[in-house]
Amino acid sequence: MATTTKKTAAPAEGAAKKTTEVKKVATKVSKKKIDTGILYVQSTYNNTLVLLTDSKGNAVAQLSSGALGFKGAKKGTPFAAAKVGEELAIKALAMGVKEIAVVIKGVGSGRESAVRSFAAKGINISSIKDVTPVPHNGPRPPRARRV
Repeated sequence: MATTTKKTAAPAEGAAKKTTEVKKVATKVSKKKIDTGILYVQSTYNNTLVLLTDSKGNAVAQLSSGALGFKGAKKGTPFAAAKVGEELAIKALAMGVKEIAVVIKGVGSGRESAVRSFAAKGINISSIKDVTPVPHNGPRPPRARRV
């Protein structure tokens, strides 16, 4: 009976360097097949969240810039939002999505870039709706400071 030994490779000398690579999210092939859907983009100053639903509003896929590996202030950038839109578009194409309606909420810098990168993958956008809450006068402002 022969015994086998496992050899473990020593870590490369360049592996100790810290890189700022964005990790890829594994996309599994979805069983759901939808042709139209709604894309919700919530863009804050700190993050960009994108949710894909079917035409009834049931969530099918979602992604955020934090889930892609962006950390700290980089999560709120237009580049991170573009990557989120691109990755979610790949998932949507695997499900067979042909046309979407976009609902945008928030005032962050990733609003437009997430939608643009989603559309660049070849999915038609039927409508874009902005539902950012706007205060109608709101609460009474704080008193003036006395210095």
